[in-house]
Amino acid sequence: MSFVPSNFAFWLATLILGASLSGSTTFAADQPQTFTGKVSDAMCGANHMMAGEGSACVRACVNKGSKYALVVGDKVYALDTSDKTALSELDKLADRQAKVTGQAKGDTITVSAVAAGK
Repeated sequence: MSFVPSNFAFWLATLILGASLSGSTTFAADQPQTFTGKVSDAMCGANHMMAGEGSACVRACVNKGSKYALVVGDKVYALDTSDKTALSELDKLADRQAKVTGQAKGDTITVSAVAAGK
């Protein structure tokens, strides 16, 4: 005679497995990640609108209220920070490669650290 689990036991096991998998995914999403890309501004994104140096355009847009952004491949992330050290580093790295560490949610990265990229 073979043992066949009831539908209730099957669904209970599926529910427990699903809950444990989604919990580990949520935990992983809350961990800071490091993104490498070019520092820009949220208004211009990957293509600067001002003539001249890209760094001057980034600084002008940020001075007019735009947030810094990071262009990673085809994706543009707005950078959310009020940390003066991070903002100063982003200013120095305007239109250059940077490594930004933080938590991504949608198209925004909440910045915890900024360093020059390669």
